[in-house]
Amino acid sequence: MSGTPRETPSTAEILQRWQDSGAIWRVLSRGPGGVTIGLYECTGGQEVDRLTSTDPALLPFLGDRSSSEDSC
Repeated sequence: MSGTPRETPSTAEILQRWQDSGAIWRVLSRGPGGVTIGLYECTGGQEVDRLTSTDPALLPFLGDRSSSEDSC
C-alpha cells in the first residue's frame, strides 16, 4: 500500500489526547536523560503504560505540573 506517511505524534500530543479522553498522566522523573511519564486509567489507579522522552517541546507542555490533575 502506498500513501502519505503518517507523522508520529509528539509526546505532548500523546499526553494531551490521553488527558482529553479523561485518563491521567503523571511525571515519574525529570532529569538530564529526559522525562518519564506514567499513563494511568481514568481512576488514577493502575498504570497502563510509560513514556520516556527527551523532546524539548514537551517541557513547555508540562510546565511545573507533576500530573494532568494539576491546573495549567
